[in-house]
Order: sequence, then structure tokens, then C-alpha cells
Amino acid sequence: MVRRVVHGAVGTSIANTIDYNQQHLKRMDIPLNLQIAYLFLLAIPIACISWTVTHEEVFREPREYCLDKSKNCGSLFKRKFFYLFTCEYCFSHYVTIFFLIITRYHLVYNDWRGYLIGGFSLVWVANIYMSFFGRIRIATKRERLEANLQEEELKKNNDS
Repeated sequence: MVRRVVHGAVGTSIANTIDYNQQHLKRMDIPLNLQIAYLFLLAIPIACISWTVTHEEVFREPREYCLDKSKNCGSLFKRKFFYLFTCEYCFSHYVTIFFLIITRYHLVYNDWRGYLIGGFSLVWVANIYMSFFGRIRIATKRERLEANLQEEELKKNNDS
């Protein structure tokens, strides 16, 4: 580590900040296999939040409001702003940015490139999770409807 002689309180403070940042970057050097494990783990809450806001009943009213605004607002910026709350892919980018800020997750590189690669990787994995979840929900709903139809047929046959 190169240390310059700095005079005065401000210079000492700057030197201490530089030392802290260098030590912090060394601690952030995580093995690639662990970074990939974090990728698949961090994508779970991103997918969960994105899906819940854009699909589930609990957010239906705000989502319908945003859907209306995304179609009827005058300016392009406002339409696109409101649209992001109705599209799980779009919304997952913003949820990912939030998670990148609070976790400082990066992939491959320890600088801005790592955040960029990590961010897009998280969005990609989270959207794969949401696709799987969507397919599972459709299959479950289909099975439930088929069971209800069979139950109604049995009732009709028993009543006859």
C-alpha cells in the first residue's frame, strides 16, 4: 500500500478514507462460485416482489390505476413511468437496482462493471423464476378447474 505524507487534519481524513476504501474493496473480493450462488439467491426476493406488485390481488387497485394512467396520460414520460408498475420485466429492473444498492452485489468485477453485469444477471434469473412460477400457477389453475368440472359431472350423474 502506498502512503503519502499528508499534513493537516483534512489531509489525514482523506488518507484514512482512502485506506478504508482500499480495505473495503479487498473484503469485497468474493469467489466466483459464491457470487453465482448469491445470484440465484438474490433473484428470489426480486422475483417475489416484482411478481407480487404486478400480478397479485393485494396490489390490484394501484395496478389498475397505473394501467389506466399508462394508457391515458398525456406525456410519454408519464405513460412509461406508470407502465413499469404493470410489467413484471420492467419492474424487476427497479427492484434489482434497489437490491444492488442495499446488498452491494456485484458479479465478476469489483467495480461499476460488476454492478452492471450483476444487475442484468439478477434481472435475467428473476425473470426465469417468474416464468416458472407463472407456468406452475397456470398448471395448478387448470388442475383445479378440471377437478371442479369432474365434481360437477359427478353431482349431475348422482342427481340423475
